[in-house]
Amino acid sequence: MSLFDAVRRRFARPPEEVRAALVDPEERVLAWGVRARGEGWLVATSRGLRTVGAEAVLLPWHLVGSARWAGTNDGGGSFTVTALTEVEPGVQAREPAVRYVLTDAGDLPAVVRKRVDQTVVSSRRSPLPGRGGVLLVARRVPGQAEREWTVVFDDDADRHDPGAREAARQKLSEALAAERPV
Repeated sequence: MSLFDAVRRRFARPPEEVRAALVDPEERVLAWGVRARGEGWLVATSRGLRTVGAEAVLLPWHLVGSARWAGTNDGGGSFTVTALTEVEPGVQAREPAVRYVLTDAGDLPAVVRKRVDQTVVSSRRSPLPGRGGVLLVARRVPGQAEREWTVVFDDDADRHDPGAREAARQKLSEALAAERPV
């Protein structure tokens, strides 16, 4: 992308279809990318990562487990996004990864990275006895004053093992206790 194209893109308004997809007047478009094969747009908003096109889905920032960008030399590339879903209080599981191919990414990769990073307050990996491990994550959740701690098992099968569940519960309790002053 030339310098002129970058400056023009920076001050451009989002496409009308992208603006029309935002029903909440508080939600703002931060960046957008054009999806390949006429599938619409992938849009970073103040609320989350939104698809606009045949399907319109909003993934709130605090539920983005990972978003990996692989760019190409022509300004496009692909995002592989893994969403998190709550399977029980304090425990999240990874959804299957979804790949979005973009012909023009613009500022989207940088904005997505910044927004996801801003939700994560603390993150630490901890081994489980015997095998596997868990990721303990504290995130900022819109509308909540306190950060929310969750556990994500490396392997979903461990989530069903009573010993692994108890060890994860203990590690989460330790993380919460370390955060709260006595």
